[in-house]
Amino acid sequence: MAEGADWLARSEPRFAEALALCGPPPLRRRAGGFDDLLGAIVSQQVSVASARAIKARLESAGYTHPAPILAASDDALRGCGLSRQKARYIRALAEAGIDFDALTHAPETEILETLTAVPGIGRWTAEIYVMFSLGRADVFAPNDLALQEAARLLFGLPERPREASLRKMAEAWSPWRTVAAGLLWHYYHHAKSREGIA
Repeated sequence: MAEGADWLARSEPRFAEALALCGPPPLRRRAGGFDDLLGAIVSQQVSVASARAIKARLESAGYTHPAPILAASDDALRGCGLSRQKARYIRALAEAGIDFDALTHAPETEILETLTAVPGIGRWTAEIYVMFSLGRADVFAPNDLALQEAARLLFGLPERPREASLRKMAEAWSPWRTVAAGLLWHYYHHAKSREGIA
C-alpha cells in the first residue's frame, strides 16, 4: 500500500493531496474462498447489521460449506433469514465447485469470468474479491458508488462519473489501481465525516 500510494502521489497531484489530508489507506485483506463469497451474497442490499445476523445464523446452522448448503432445504436456508433469491444464489455458489486455490494464481480475466458465471455474483462483487481476497494490486471497481463520489470530490468533477468513464479514468493509475481505490475510499470517508455524514 505504501509503495503504491507513493507512486500515485508522484503521478497525480490530487492523490498527493488526499494522502497529505488523510494519510495512507489501511490494508484491507480478507481470507477469501467460499465463505468470503457467501458473505458477499448475504450482504447484498441489506444493512451491515442484518448481514451479520444472517451470517451468524448460517454459521450456527453449519451452512458455511458447499455440502451442507446443498443438503439443506430451501425452507431451512430461508429460516436463517435469506430471501428466496439469496437462497438460490448461495445454492448456485455451492454447486459451482470453484477451485479457490486455483483462482489465487489465475489471470484476472479468468477469475472475473469464473465468479460472474455464478448467479448472484456480479462484476462489482468479483472485482472486490480480486482486490481484497486475492490481494491483487491493479484492480478497480468503478461501479462502486463511494469510489464514484470520491472521484467527483477529489478531482472536482461536475457530477459523479459513471462506471465506464471512471474505469477509463483509472487506467492512468495502473499498476496501482487497487491502492488508488483504497485512497479514494479513505478520502471519501474523511470527506463525509467532515460533513457529519456517517
